[in-house]
Amino acid sequence: MSKIIFALLFLLLSGYTYCLGCTTAIVSGKFTPDGRPLLFKHRDTSFEQNRLMYFDDGKYTYIGLVNSADLEGREIWAGFNSAGFAIINSESYNLNVGDTTRLRDMEGILMKKALQQCSNVDEFSEFLDRYEKPAGVRANFGVIDAQGGAAYFETGNYGYKKIDVNDQAIAPFGYLIRTNFSATGVPDAGYGYIRYETARILFANAAAADRLTPRFMLQEVSRSLYHSLTGVDLYQDIPEDERAHFVFFEDFIPRNSSVATTVIQGVLPGEPAGLTTMWTIPGFQLATIALPVWITADGRLPRVVTAGRENVAPLCDLGLSLKAKCFPVKRGSGKRYLNLSALINRKGTGIIQKILPLEQKILYEGENVLESWRKSKFSDSEAIQFYDWLDDTILNGYRECFGTPQ
Repeated sequence: MSKIIFALLFLLLSGYTYCLGCTTAIVSGKFTPDGRPLLFKHRDTSFEQNRLMYFDDGKYTYIGLVNSADLEGREIWAGFNSAGFAIINSESYNLNVGDTTRLRDMEGILMKKALQQCSNVDEFSEFLDRYEKPAGVRANFGVIDAQGGAAYFETGNYGYKKIDVNDQAIAPFGYLIRTNFSATGVPDAGYGYIRYETARILFANAAAADRLTPRFMLQEVSRSLYHSLTGVDLYQDIPEDERAHFVFFEDFIPRNSSVATTVIQGVLPGEPAGLTTMWTIPGFQLATIALPVWITADGRLPRVVTAGRENVAPLCDLGLSLKAKCFPVKRGSGKRYLNLSALINRKGTGIIQKILPLEQKILYEGENVLESWRKSKFSDSEAIQFYDWLDDTILNGYRECFGTPQ
């Protein structure tokens, strides 16, 4: 017993829990301004390099967020398919408690299989019913579909609990949030309680103002510098200039371990599933801009989010080069200390201050092209043309802002 206690203490003190976590949410289409459901994942992991991949290896074609080192895309960490079914996850550390099953960390494989096979929430439930046990997972899987379905599945090795976000008795304000514990798991176990409370406050304020939108999640949740336990809001403590200004940076929604964000926007019942949109930040959220993608007939995607040099997505790589300025202290506990002046300062030269105008332009044009398709129909050629414009605009924009070469 003493050896077990010592091992746990060592893991805690060595920062093992630092990289645990994701912050996720599902919003029912009944409570969004345009009636379309939203699926949100702010991803935290030790794999910093992320990219998008297109797949045609199942019943449905699909786009998934993968670790760049996963050359064949064996694991998906957020994605959607041509039927309008979408899935995300957050690992849950209060499920499978006491379970000695050795098989684990199979969430990405399960999500890939679900995207290959499932067209809606009910089919995902049936998929889990017949999935081989033990599943090797402990996760809150969030799913939406083209018929307005929206639910969390708190899933362990041998079973799951479905939590319907469209049920107002369960989700009275039309949304649910999950970090790294499950509502049906062991009470007070798991992680992410501070991040959960931060997200709860942000979502409550946005819901009251009818602002549960992709922009809100991308720009205000994934880049929130508010800490619900201490009450600190770093946006209210902006450094005067570019001189180093370090702050302790733990248990905010974005962290040193944050690597990507996806907001999958579903469709209205009756709309073509092909209008399902993945708004994504494919890199460190405080230094990488958001953009939209759709499934095209030939699987084309913007080259800034797909495999480039050394199998790395160029946009993710650009964000990581800027992240290094945010966390310049590499030794000891340096990763827990953010150089806030690199992000924001009163001279207006911070990373967020520079990338935001570029991102606003990208999101504005993306929203316009999506709205035009809703009034007519999705166009592969227009999507590819938009992707080409995205690539040029983003790479040129980063070069102009930071002197980064293409």
